[in-house]
Amino acid sequence: MKAIYGSSFGEAIKASRIKAYGWINGSYNWSTSHNSNQPISYWIVPRSIVLDQAVLKIDREVDTVQTDHIDWGFRSSNLFGIDYRYMTAGGWQPASNQLLKRNQLYGYDPTELFLDAYIPWVAQGLILRVGRWVATPDIETQFAPDNYMASHTLQFTFDTYTQTGAMATVMLNKQWMVQGAIHAGTDMAPWYQGAVPTGMVGVRWVSLDNNDSVYLVLNNVNTAKFRHFDVDGQPAGHDNFNYVVGTWQHRVNEKIHTKLAGIYMWQYDAVSGGTPSIGPPRSFGGGGGPGATLPGLSLAYGILNYTMFQVSKRDFITVRNEWWKDERGMRSGFAGNYTTSAIGLSHQFNDVVIIRPEVGYYRNYNRGAFDLGTEKDMLMVGFDTTFRF
Repeated sequence: MKAIYGSSFGEAIKASRIKAYGWINGSYNWSTSHNSNQPISYWIVPRSIVLDQAVLKIDREVDTVQTDHIDWGFRSSNLFGIDYRYMTAGGWQPASNQLLKRNQLYGYDPTELFLDAYIPWVAQGLILRVGRWVATPDIETQFAPDNYMASHTLQFTFDTYTQTGAMATVMLNKQWMVQGAIHAGTDMAPWYQGAVPTGMVGVRWVSLDNNDSVYLVLNNVNTAKFRHFDVDGQPAGHDNFNYVVGTWQHRVNEKIHTKLAGIYMWQYDAVSGGTPSIGPPRSFGGGGGPGATLPGLSLAYGILNYTMFQVSKRDFITVRNEWWKDERGMRSGFAGNYTTSAIGLSHQFNDVVIIRPEVGYYRNYNRGAFDLGTEKDMLMVGFDTTFRF
């Protein structure tokens, strides 16, 4: 953008508030698994160097710091890398076919694609959004540079990443915000054969001293029945769980802050392992079509905590702990109680380069769940590097 602003059209582009930016994020991990690090996400290929995310964003943020005119904005976020597997939404073709039909390791995903309209005269401001957006309010449902660590928890792995529809966000006053939406279901476009009209409602409170906030969202409200259908004559389908998720954030002081998140999800007639890929089975996991049907009600729920300690102007340490229970294996494919614990360092060399080493331990206390279901636990060490532009 600095180069563009210096061009003969620079002033006009700056005045338009349209920006283009992004990053390249790659990683290496070593783990006690030999074939697959699943059911964790992102770092799924053990003992490998991979391109996680190459992202280009083009956007115009709405101007919400004014009350005299309606403003507009948009965002287009385009991602390539192995992380596309966790953003993919059914119906956003041909991108979704890379995973759901072919089970490719690498792929492309148009993760965000929405229009915003800001109306300042409704309470203290109303934003209307139409398109595909990243679901709220999770700690980890962010792109690589906005996460505290490179790896992720199981709660994030099995949560919704994007929704497609229409959403309204209203700022009632300095402390309270409410949201409501109609969308097509968890990670589905309205034109997808599994799509179902789905409601969403949320509320956020922030303390006057800005040291605490609570964000509670009922993210999917519909029949909660797994969507079974055929694709090219093969049995397939898509998750349609309903769930409530909440976060609490607290700033202890200028150098320490902590975040707590909890989730509770339910689904009827689910399949073991969740949304299937009908592509070929791969050594890193996935593919092979639907898992076993789980008649009746299936539940999954958990809680996680992130606590961050700033140790210098460009460094902070993150401690992460989680408990997760997948009662019947509807999300992970392996029922049981899980815990995950990790510690990592984030070092920002400058405004362009960030490196994040970490070590984590993951366990299912009831059965083998790691390395394609052969091991109860896994130790993983790795790092990622992000180059921003």
